[in-house]
Amino acid sequence: MAVVAVRYSEGFDRYQRFGDTDIWPEYNLHGDVANQFWSRLYEEFAEYQFVLYDDETDEVLGEGHTIPLAWDGTPEGLPPGIDASIQASFKLRASNGNATALCAMAAEIPVRNRNRRLAAVILEQMASIARSAGLAWLIAPVRPNWKHRYPLTPIERYITWVRPDGEPFDPWIRVHTRMGATIAAPIAQSMRITGSVADWESWTGMEFPESGEYVFPEGLSTLSIDRHGNVGSYWEPNVWVVHTL
Repeated sequence: MAVVAVRYSEGFDRYQRFGDTDIWPEYNLHGDVANQFWSRLYEEFAEYQFVLYDDETDEVLGEGHTIPLAWDGTPEGLPPGIDASIQASFKLRASNGNATALCAMAAEIPVRNRNRRLAAVILEQMASIARSAGLAWLIAPVRPNWKHRYPLTPIERYITWVRPDGEPFDPWIRVHTRMGATIAAPIAQSMRITGSVADWESWTGMEFPESGEYVFPEGLSTLSIDRHGNVGSYWEPNVWVVHTL
């Protein structure tokens, strides 16, 4: 078996997407800003989206999503999260502006394929796309794998945690740093997700009897419930990491 990468611009109709039913927690599929733009990535930024597939079975093993951005190379110049990044990318495209960096939006690997060490393969393909486009950096607003275990810990503290060997505590951040990336900045409010109380009860399998802050399954931080206003609001935290190409 060989793992082959194909961009959507090269063979969009040839490969069926595997869907995202077991990749993300349900709530994570309802971003206020992300959902406005995500479906447009496959047409307007098709050259920056790709799949990994098994060349023997044609099974899709994983999928990568990236967008071009203009970045000045400083931590202060990084967008304040996923929402801002995707908005900035579409604005840059509409104005015919020049990108300097490729932003990794998502590396999607179904549970059944997570023992195949595909995460690094997806990052390598993202870096290859960036280089072929003449971009200087691959930047990523990383969703830390283990942050849901510590939802009450601020992301600013979480990213300082290290293992006894000095490597980052979080496994997904560790994949990046082992490939030479550096941790640039915490993002306390990266992706906004809002919904009715009923929406959140459906997404989480919980009940929210009164207004307040709640810890919920797979949440990286707390959920704010306002029963009077019938709204639940959540900010997903992330971490900026930078690969200099």
